[in-house]
Amino acid sequence: MGYRIDWTSDAGQLSAFEPTLDEVGNHADALSRGYTEPIGPDEVVQLFEEAAEDGVRSFLLFHDGEFAGDGDLRGIMDGNAEFAFMIGAPTAQGKGLGTRYATMIHAFGFLELGLHHIYASIAPANVASRRVFDKLGYWLDDGPVARGYADEPGDVVMVIDRPAFERVAAAALTQIHIAMR
Repeated sequence: MGYRIDWTSDAGQLSAFEPTLDEVGNHADALSRGYTEPIGPDEVVQLFEEAAEDGVRSFLLFHDGEFAGDGDLRGIMDGNAEFAFMIGAPTAQGKGLGTRYATMIHAFGFLELGLHHIYASIAPANVASRRVFDKLGYWLDDGPVARGYADEPGDVVMVIDRPAFERVAAAALTQIHIAMR
């Protein structure tokens, strides 16, 4: 059934879980409104289904029981992956939840999946995402492995390794709970 990640933080109760397609369907309308490119709810479910077939580890994100967005680890191979997320619920934006959810999913990637590096492909104009990755301790990487994770040729690619993440997130890691659903 997948994993669940919980964190009772100073921002409230944060939860992330790997959803079934039915659970994606329950939140597809809200997800479709949050994406940069407009897509319909049925397309959202299809995207999650295709992502699962490709080995993507997708999570739905909740703040105090209310839907907040989604996040995933994709392109998982050779101890590396790319992280992407979206805080789509307008009531959840601008509260620092992106950094907290990113911390939760990174904890899953490094501790449960045994990843060595997590990459992020960021559109240069997406200042908010860049700020999240800076807070997490990411650094710029323009090497061939990193460029392989670029979503678009002009994207900035950043990376973090497990030791750097564990230093930055040490306090949070004592509070984050990861378990099978």
